[in-house]
Amino acid sequence: MRNQLAHSGRKVVWLALAASMIACGSAKQSSTIGSDSAAEEGGNFRLRAVIALPGRPLTAFDISWVEEPTQTYYLADRTNAGVDFFDAQNNTFTTRVTGFVGADPRGNDFSGPNGILTITSLHELWAGDGPGPQMNSSVKVIDLNSDPPSIVATIHTGGTRRTDEMSYDGEDHILAAVNNADDPPFLTLISTRSRTILRRITFDETLAHRFGETSFSNGLEQSVFNPQTHLFYLSVPELSGVNANGAVAVINPGTQEVTQLFRVHNCQPAGLALGLDNNLLVGCSDPSRTVVMNAEDGTIVREILEIGGNDEVWFNRGDRHYYLAARDNPSGPKLGVVDAESNRLITAVTTAFNAHSVAADRQNNHVFVPLRPPRAGHPEDPNTCVDFGGHQFDGRGCIGVYWSADDGEAGN
Repeated sequence: MRNQLAHSGRKVVWLALAASMIACGSAKQSSTIGSDSAAEEGGNFRLRAVIALPGRPLTAFDISWVEEPTQTYYLADRTNAGVDFFDAQNNTFTTRVTGFVGADPRGNDFSGPNGILTITSLHELWAGDGPGPQMNSSVKVIDLNSDPPSIVATIHTGGTRRTDEMSYDGEDHILAAVNNADDPPFLTLISTRSRTILRRITFDETLAHRFGETSFSNGLEQSVFNPQTHLFYLSVPELSGVNANGAVAVINPGTQEVTQLFRVHNCQPAGLALGLDNNLLVGCSDPSRTVVMNAEDGTIVREILEIGGNDEVWFNRGDRHYYLAARDNPSGPKLGVVDAESNRLITAVTTAFNAHSVAADRQNNHVFVPLRPPRAGHPEDPNTCVDFGGHQFDGRGCIGVYWSADDGEAGN
């Protein structure tokens, strides 16, 4: 491990201010901001707490995750080469598990941790990591029951770039982990029982030709598992070198084959979340839109034109909202809130430069967004942690916690 596991001596700062103090396809549709009640709800949703982190300032990070039963928020913290643990009920930092490659000077493609998720039945957290000096990417398994939590297994995926986003099929006990930056990119299917690789699906020219394309020309992104269709879905940003043409690939975990490509245009799919009515919210990295797609047949249900430039997106079953980490939104970095019933934008609130990670706790509807400090020489960057929490956050970054007053003060 690069650092010792952090237990004590940590400084935890948590601030919560009252609202008065905060003032310092065939069925395709385009959306507008919805009803008066939605607008009122959006007016209540805002930053209401910030959490300080120990160690180096938070400037490099990746995926966020909330484990619902334990109300624990996890963050892939590249700056500190570990996975950070937070109490999502009380909005406090609790510990960090190190042993990852961290922020590699060669860039994100070599860094880690990256994608993370928990498998509650196994009391484990699985995390993608960079290739390290051995140039062999990996998935690491953290035992959450051990005291302290620790890495208990490393599964090499054989890539020369990072292992990134992942999803989990709890019926077949298969984890799907993507090496998005390798050329060609590939998806690894891993048995979570034996911790062995079942198959690597390479998104090369041969696979592209099966679907009338020449290449998967800009890597791969987030995947999700849909227990209703019993299929994996995987964001494909670009096909055949055409920036406007992307897709969501459909993978059958039984045959371990790509069975379909659901096409989507002017989107560049990145984040992906399964919501209501068997719909997928596709977090387009294209700043012009966000897309809702039906998972059965790939029909575009709605194009949401008020927000785009997304990376990670999250569906919260507690309030039936999607949350969008829209770091490249045209009006500046935003946390977007979309009603999963109407598929309409409710509101969008300011975050910070490159705020591309988000997760929500369904029990109290708190939404967690890592917020980095402004870049040197960029006065246009929001300084959200300092604006809310004061100068103790200068140059440090924080975790912003957003919620609506309608959700009360649960867990505060």
